[in-house]
Amino acid sequence: MPAEERRKRATEAFFGRRHGKTLRPRQAAALERQLPRYRLDLAIAAPADLSALFSREADAVRLEIGFGGGEHLLHEAMRLPQSGFIGVEPFVNGAAKLMLELERQPLDNLRIHDDDATRLLDWLPDASLASIDLLYPDPWPKKRHWKRRFVNPVNLDRFARVLRPGGEFRFASDIETYVNWTLLHCRRHPAFEWQARIAADWHDAFEAWPSTRYEAKALREKRKPAYLTFRRL
Repeated sequence: MPAEERRKRATEAFFGRRHGKTLRPRQAAALERQLPRYRLDLAIAAPADLSALFSREADAVRLEIGFGGGEHLLHEAMRLPQSGFIGVEPFVNGAAKLMLELERQPLDNLRIHDDDATRLLDWLPDASLASIDLLYPDPWPKKRHWKRRFVNPVNLDRFARVLRPGGEFRFASDIETYVNWTLLHCRRHPAFEWQARIAADWHDAFEAWPSTRYEAKALREKRKPAYLTFRRL
Protein backbone atom coordinates (compact mmCIF):
# COMPACT_ATOMS: atom_id res chain seq x y z
CA MET A 1 0.00 0.00 0.00
CA PRO A 2 1.43 3.45 -0.89
CA ALA A 3 2.63 5.60 2.03
CA GLU A 4 0.03 8.28 1.33
CA GLU A 5 -2.76 5.70 1.47
CA ARG A 6 -1.38 4.26 4.74
CA ARG A 7 -1.37 7.74 6.30
CA LYS A 8 -4.93 8.39 5.15
CA ARG A 9 -6.22 5.14 6.60
CA ALA A 10 -4.28 5.60 9.84
CA THR A 11 -6.26 8.79 10.48
CA GLU A 12 -9.51 6.81 10.26
CA ALA A 13 -8.46 4.38 13.03
CA PHE A 14 -11.86 2.77 13.56
CA PHE A 15 -10.47 -0.07 15.68
CA GLY A 16 -8.31 0.00 18.79
CA ARG A 17 -5.68 -2.49 19.89
CA ARG A 18 -4.73 -5.46 17.74
CA HIS A 19 -3.63 -7.82 20.52
CA GLY A 20 -5.04 -8.77 23.92
CA LYS A 21 -3.90 -11.49 26.32
CA THR A 22 -1.32 -13.99 25.15
CA LEU A 23 -3.05 -16.64 23.09
CA ARG A 24 -3.43 -20.09 24.56
CA PRO A 25 -1.32 -22.69 22.73
CA ARG A 26 -4.35 -24.30 21.03
CA GLN A 27 -5.64 -20.94 19.85
CA ALA A 28 -2.23 -19.90 18.51
CA ALA A 29 -1.85 -23.21 16.68
CA ALA A 30 -5.35 -22.97 15.17
CA LEU A 31 -4.67 -19.40 14.05
CA GLU A 32 -1.45 -20.44 12.34
CA ARG A 33 -3.01 -23.45 10.63
CA GLN A 34 -6.43 -22.13 9.66
CA LEU A 35 -6.11 -18.41 8.95
CA PRO A 36 -4.19 -18.88 5.67
CA ARG A 37 -7.04 -21.10 4.46
CA TYR A 38 -9.77 -18.55 5.21
CA ARG A 39 -7.97 -15.21 4.74
CA LEU A 40 -8.80 -13.08 1.70
CA ASP A 41 -5.92 -11.80 -0.40
CA LEU A 42 -6.67 -8.17 -1.20
CA ALA A 43 -3.57 -7.94 -3.37
CA ILE A 44 -5.55 -9.87 -5.99
CA ALA A 45 -8.42 -8.05 -7.71
CA ALA A 46 -11.83 -8.97 -6.38
CA PRO A 47 -13.85 -11.25 -8.68
CA ALA A 48 -16.86 -9.67 -10.35
CA ASP A 49 -18.96 -12.48 -8.86
CA LEU A 50 -18.04 -12.97 -5.20
CA SER A 51 -19.20 -16.60 -5.37
CA ALA A 52 -15.73 -17.26 -6.77
CA LEU A 53 -14.33 -16.64 -3.28
CA PHE A 54 -15.97 -19.85 -2.06
CA SER A 55 -15.70 -23.49 -3.06
CA ARG A 56 -19.28 -23.51 -4.35
CA GLU A 57 -21.76 -20.99 -5.72
CA ALA A 58 -23.37 -18.67 -3.17
CA ASP A 59 -26.85 -17.25 -3.65
CA ALA A 60 -25.81 -14.13 -1.73
CA VAL A 61 -22.72 -12.80 0.03
CA ARG A 62 -23.02 -11.24 3.48
CA LEU A 63 -20.47 -9.21 5.45
CA GLU A 64 -19.98 -8.87 9.20
CA ILE A 65 -17.63 -6.12 10.39
CA GLY A 66 -16.03 -6.71 13.79
CA PHE A 67 -17.13 -10.29 14.50
CA GLY A 68 -15.48 -10.44 17.94
CA GLY A 69 -15.20 -14.09 18.92
CA GLY A 70 -17.26 -15.13 15.91
CA GLU A 71 -20.42 -16.35 17.67
CA HIS A 72 -22.88 -14.58 15.39
CA LEU A 73 -20.82 -15.09 12.23
CA LEU A 74 -20.58 -18.84 12.80
CA HIS A 75 -24.26 -19.09 13.65
CA GLU A 76 -25.28 -17.33 10.44
CA ALA A 77 -22.83 -19.24 8.23
CA MET A 78 -24.23 -22.53 9.54
CA ARG A 79 -27.85 -21.34 9.41
CA LEU A 80 -27.55 -20.16 5.79
CA PRO A 81 -25.18 -22.63 4.09
CA GLN A 82 -26.35 -21.52 0.66
CA SER A 83 -24.94 -18.01 1.29
CA GLY A 84 -21.32 -16.89 1.42
CA PHE A 85 -20.02 -14.94 4.42
CA ILE A 86 -17.09 -12.57 4.90
CA GLY A 87 -16.04 -11.67 8.43
CA VAL A 88 -13.76 -8.79 9.41
CA GLU A 89 -11.88 -8.71 12.72
CA PRO A 90 -8.50 -7.02 13.19
CA PHE A 91 -8.28 -8.12 16.87
CA VAL A 92 -5.99 -11.17 16.86
CA ASN A 93 -7.59 -12.81 19.90
CA GLY A 94 -11.01 -12.73 18.26
CA ALA A 95 -9.70 -14.21 15.03
CA ALA A 96 -7.93 -16.94 17.02
CA LYS A 97 -11.19 -17.94 18.76
CA LEU A 98 -12.93 -18.22 15.43
CA MET A 99 -10.10 -20.26 13.89
CA LEU A 100 -10.26 -22.71 16.81
CA GLU A 101 -13.98 -23.23 16.14
CA LEU A 102 -13.36 -23.63 12.41
CA GLU A 103 -10.73 -26.26 13.13
CA ARG A 104 -13.41 -28.24 14.95
CA GLN A 105 -16.06 -27.61 12.30
CA PRO A 106 -14.72 -26.33 8.94
CA LEU A 107 -17.02 -24.23 6.75
CA ASP A 108 -16.73 -23.77 3.00
CA ASN A 109 -18.92 -20.65 2.86
CA LEU A 110 -16.78 -18.39 5.02
CA ARG A 111 -13.81 -16.08 4.34
CA ILE A 112 -11.94 -13.74 6.70
CA HIS A 113 -10.24 -10.35 6.52
CA ASP A 114 -8.14 -9.70 9.64
CA ASP A 115 -7.31 -6.05 9.02
CA ASP A 116 -8.94 -2.68 8.34
CA ALA A 117 -12.55 -3.10 7.18
CA THR A 118 -12.33 -0.01 4.97
CA ARG A 119 -9.69 -1.75 2.83
CA LEU A 120 -12.06 -4.64 2.26
CA LEU A 121 -14.98 -2.34 1.46
CA ASP A 122 -12.88 -0.48 -1.11
CA TRP A 123 -11.80 -3.83 -2.62
CA LEU A 124 -15.31 -5.22 -3.08
CA PRO A 125 -17.18 -4.74 -6.39
CA ASP A 126 -20.21 -2.47 -6.69
CA ALA A 127 -23.54 -3.93 -5.54
CA SER A 128 -21.89 -7.22 -4.53
CA LEU A 129 -23.30 -7.70 -1.00
CA ALA A 130 -26.74 -8.70 0.24
CA SER A 131 -26.16 -7.42 3.77
CA ILE A 132 -23.69 -5.78 6.14
CA ASP A 133 -23.79 -6.40 9.90
CA LEU A 134 -22.12 -4.06 12.39
CA LEU A 135 -22.90 -5.56 15.79
CA TYR A 136 -21.86 -4.01 19.08
CA PRO A 137 -19.02 -1.96 17.58
CA ASP A 138 -16.63 0.02 19.75
CA PRO A 139 -18.77 3.05 20.75
CA TRP A 140 -15.80 5.38 21.31
CA PRO A 141 -17.86 7.09 24.06
CA LYS A 142 -15.68 10.18 24.59
CA LYS A 143 -16.71 13.07 22.38
CA ARG A 144 -13.17 13.65 21.16
CA HIS A 145 -13.15 10.07 19.83
CA TRP A 146 -16.50 10.20 18.00
CA LYS A 147 -14.63 10.65 14.73
CA ARG A 148 -13.44 7.04 15.19
CA ARG A 149 -16.95 5.61 15.16
CA PHE A 150 -17.37 3.35 12.16
CA VAL A 151 -20.73 4.82 11.19
CA ASN A 152 -19.94 8.06 9.40
CA PRO A 153 -20.80 9.64 6.03
CA VAL A 154 -17.70 8.26 4.27
CA ASN A 155 -18.30 4.68 5.41
CA LEU A 156 -22.01 4.90 4.64
CA ASP A 157 -20.99 5.89 1.11
CA ARG A 158 -18.85 2.74 1.06
CA PHE A 159 -21.81 0.66 2.27
CA ALA A 160 -24.08 2.20 -0.35
CA ARG A 161 -21.63 1.32 -3.10
CA VAL A 162 -21.15 -2.35 -2.20
CA LEU A 163 -24.72 -3.17 -1.13
CA ARG A 164 -27.08 -4.25 -3.87
CA PRO A 165 -30.45 -2.44 -4.12
CA GLY A 166 -32.71 -3.86 -1.43
CA GLY A 167 -29.70 -5.01 0.60
CA GLU A 168 -29.60 -4.39 4.34
CA PHE A 169 -27.28 -2.66 6.78
CA ARG A 170 -27.94 -4.00 10.28
CA PHE A 171 -26.60 -2.31 13.41
CA ALA A 172 -26.82 -3.40 17.05
CA SER A 173 -25.59 -1.60 20.14
CA ASP A 174 -26.39 -1.12 23.81
CA ILE A 175 -24.94 2.41 23.88
CA GLU A 176 -27.76 4.92 23.49
CA THR A 177 -25.59 7.73 22.14
CA TYR A 178 -24.22 5.47 19.38
CA VAL A 179 -27.70 4.21 18.51
CA ASN A 180 -28.93 7.79 18.15
CA TRP A 181 -25.78 8.68 16.20
CA THR A 182 -26.38 5.83 13.76
CA LEU A 183 -30.03 6.70 13.30
CA LEU A 184 -29.20 10.33 12.53
CA HIS A 185 -26.41 9.47 10.08
CA CYS A 186 -28.38 6.80 8.23
CA ARG A 187 -31.56 8.85 7.98
CA ARG A 188 -29.54 11.72 6.51
CA HIS A 189 -27.98 9.47 3.89
CA PRO A 190 -30.02 9.31 0.67
CA ALA A 191 -29.21 5.63 0.01
CA PHE A 192 -30.70 4.22 3.24
CA GLU A 193 -34.19 3.83 4.65
CA TRP A 194 -34.87 2.78 8.24
CA GLN A 195 -37.04 -0.35 8.30
CA ALA A 196 -39.01 0.37 11.49
CA ARG A 197 -42.80 0.13 11.50
CA ILE A 198 -43.34 1.19 15.12
CA ALA A 199 -41.00 2.71 17.72
CA ALA A 200 -40.69 -0.59 19.62
CA ASP A 201 -39.21 -2.35 16.57
CA TRP A 202 -35.71 -1.27 17.37
CA HIS A 203 -35.74 -3.27 20.60
CA ASP A 204 -36.68 -6.50 18.80
CA ALA A 205 -33.67 -8.67 17.96
CA PHE A 206 -32.95 -9.68 14.37
CA GLU A 207 -34.40 -12.88 12.92
CA ALA A 208 -32.84 -16.04 14.40
CA TRP A 209 -30.63 -13.87 16.59
CA PRO A 210 -28.23 -15.86 18.82
CA SER A 211 -27.38 -13.99 21.99
CA THR A 212 -23.73 -12.93 21.99
CA ARG A 213 -21.41 -12.30 24.93
CA TYR A 214 -21.60 -8.55 24.25
CA GLU A 215 -25.39 -8.62 24.47
CA ALA A 216 -25.26 -10.75 27.63
CA LYS A 217 -22.92 -8.24 29.26
CA ALA A 218 -25.21 -5.35 28.30
CA LEU A 219 -28.23 -7.08 29.81
CA ARG A 220 -26.32 -7.90 33.01
CA GLU A 221 -25.42 -4.22 33.32
CA LYS A 222 -29.06 -3.19 32.73
CA ARG A 223 -28.46 -1.64 29.30
CA LYS A 224 -31.15 -2.28 26.71
CA PRO A 225 -29.82 -3.29 23.28
CA ALA A 226 -31.18 -1.72 20.10
CA TYR A 227 -31.34 -3.41 16.70
CA LEU A 228 -31.57 -1.17 13.63
CA THR A 229 -32.12 -2.28 10.02
CA PHE A 230 -31.64 0.04 7.06
CA ARG A 231 -32.53 -0.89 3.46
CA ARG A 232 -30.36 0.15 0.53
CA LEU A 233 -32.62 2.08 -1.82
